[in-house]
Amino acid sequence: MSKIIEGLRYSDTHEWVKVEGDIAVIGVTDFAQKEMGEITYVDCPDVDDEFAKGEEFGALESVKASSDLYCPVSGTVVEVNDAVVDGPELVNADAFENWIIKVRMSDASELDSLMDAAAYRAMTGE
Repeated sequence: MSKIIEGLRYSDTHEWVKVEGDIAVIGVTDFAQKEMGEITYVDCPDVDDEFAKGEEFGALESVKASSDLYCPVSGTVVEVNDAVVDGPELVNADAFENWIIKVRMSDASELDSLMDAAAYRAMTGE
């Protein structure tokens, strides 16, 4: 069974969002990393890159699959987690502790279209 944390928001493409003021901390869910297997590469954008909600911002590669990452909210990248770029296996170790990017949101109301933990649990059958 995958770990799903209450209080976070979830996208249907398996990204999670933790809100810290106007910053969205974004990572990939535990469900997604388990489905992918051993993650071998994390592709991230650059700081100051801008993304619209739903736009591809990077990718994960594993021994058995490659999966694009989609920005769950619109905004500007303010930080990239270099630790997961240098050590992709950290995402497998703890997908919630090892976030991927932080985005300054341009429209916080977009959070309303994301799922809460109960809805994400229902979607994944967890």
